[in-house]
Amino acid sequence: MLLGLFSVLYQTSCKSDKKEKEEESKLLVTSPIKMDTSLVNQYVCQIHSIRHIELRAQERGYLEKIYVDEGQFVKQGQLLFQIMPKLYEAELQKAQAEAKFAGIEYQNTKSLTDRNVVSPNELAMAKAKLDKANAELALTKVHLQFTEIRAPFDGIIDRFQVRPGSLVDEGALLTTLSDNSKMWVYFNVPEAEYLNYKEEANNNNGMLKVQLLMANNQVFPYPGVVETIEADFDNETGNIPFRATFPNPNGLLRHGETGNIIVHVPVKDGVLIPQKATFEVLDKKYVYVVGKDNKVASREITTSAEMEDLFVVKSGLQPTDKILLEGLRKVKDGDKIAYTFEDPKQVIHNLKVHAE
Repeated sequence: MLLGLFSVLYQTSCKSDKKEKEEESKLLVTSPIKMDTSLVNQYVCQIHSIRHIELRAQERGYLEKIYVDEGQFVKQGQLLFQIMPKLYEAELQKAQAEAKFAGIEYQNTKSLTDRNVVSPNELAMAKAKLDKANAELALTKVHLQFTEIRAPFDGIIDRFQVRPGSLVDEGALLTTLSDNSKMWVYFNVPEAEYLNYKEEANNNNGMLKVQLLMANNQVFPYPGVVETIEADFDNETGNIPFRATFPNPNGLLRHGETGNIIVHVPVKDGVLIPQKATFEVLDKKYVYVVGKDNKVASREITTSAEMEDLFVVKSGLQPTDKILLEGLRKVKDGDKIAYTFEDPKQVIHNLKVHAE
């Protein structure tokens, strides 16, 4: 009885081991899938304020006072710097006195002319002197106004280049001012992708929407639109600069930042396969295709685009083909295999990057 029981257990164990070995020897096979998806292209970019200007002194003199601080948001017309105005105030008083004197002289001459005491030419000369005095008065007022440097638009003040008490010359740099209400983001695009983007923009009423990946790997919450493409390609790099405009309502973006522009390119009826189903020989891509007799044969393919886990196949495969997904190193041309077929939708679902 013991011998019989042992024999039954041995046979059962052998059958179980044989079944497990058969299952282990089966390779995983799938098919290409035809579906709409989108590619993601990234480009290094430079971020600029929509207006970024230098504020310079328009008159020579000592810097008397600074009314704002570095990094402060200022409003249009707000007083920022005051150059000592004493000299210009004195010149204004002198010009006012000369204009007043010329006015009195003109009135006297006019009175004499009305009584035919002096000739009309004398009146014309008096009028010219009055006009000249008024012009000089207006000029001195302008010079006095130039001692006050005000913000030409709403923006953020940058680092000061001078301090109170400094003697500044006419044209000396005081600071810079940035209007960050909108941001211009510049990036370079290769020629082939430029043609694709132009076609995509034409299909969307000339608008190409993009996203901004910031330096902390977070996507900026507001999308941008490519509004400008420069006229010429760079002959050395083969690239052409694009400019996208992004709204910046919270002021998060600043002039001089860097990041990456993300462009989603739709692919209609793309034939997709997992990258791990391919192998390379001399820079050419191949897959193992399983025939009706369960024999594998290598086949060259060409791809039109690449994602992290997927290839978009340009030629060489059809959705009806069966390709080896795993165990590529275990087979060679002409080998007959046992396989398990996995639905391509499930295969793509299990990848890190999912087609959309």
